[in-house]
Amino acid sequence: WSQDEEWETYSQSTDFGWMQIAEPVMKLYTESTDGSSIEPKESALVWHHRDADPGFGSGQAKEMLDHLESVLANEPVSVKSGKFIVEVKPQGVSKGLVAEKILSAMAENGRQADFVLCIGDDRSDEEMFEDIAGIATRNLVAPDTPIFGCTVGQKPSKARYYLDDTAEVRNMLGALADASEESSFEERFEPPIPPQIKNDYSQ
Repeated sequence: WSQDEEWETYSQSTDFGWMQIAEPVMKLYTESTDGSSIEPKESALVWHHRDADPGFGSGQAKEMLDHLESVLANEPVSVKSGKFIVEVKPQGVSKGLVAEKILSAMAENGRQADFVLCIGDDRSDEEMFEDIAGIATRNLVAPDTPIFGCTVGQKPSKARYYLDDTAEVRNMLGALADASEESSFEERFEPPIPPQIKNDYSQ
């Protein structure tokens, strides 16, 4: 990977006419929900209610979810709720598939990953945690590659590890960055589990 390379869009659908149906619905709920907002993405629409009244925002999210599922029933999209969000995106697109696509592209270029860390704090991350658990058996990574699925906050999850909060995530990423800089490019770097990461033995 090079920072000079162009970003690629991973989407199995180029028909985004559904946005003209979904966006007016989201705008309707945004106007009636103080603290909410719409985040338009290249291939998705996300409604955020983190800054709204917790009870009212949650109720509006559930109502919107039902409304969107109804008006988009015949469109090639999925409507899902997450942590303070309602998201509409093309069917067949997920973080797990994108992670697999990246690792597959690296393998095809003869540069198999030798360290995999996926971190998330939302229900939409669960499919990613499930997918990365099986990548070692599909020759997408180098032999004996350490693979870490890590959720933020201890809770039921398909991730094997967890960090308590975003501050611990930042500290861990900083420690990994420092260790990576100190490692020689010719010498394979196999970092131990950072001390902040906890193994969820309850699973």
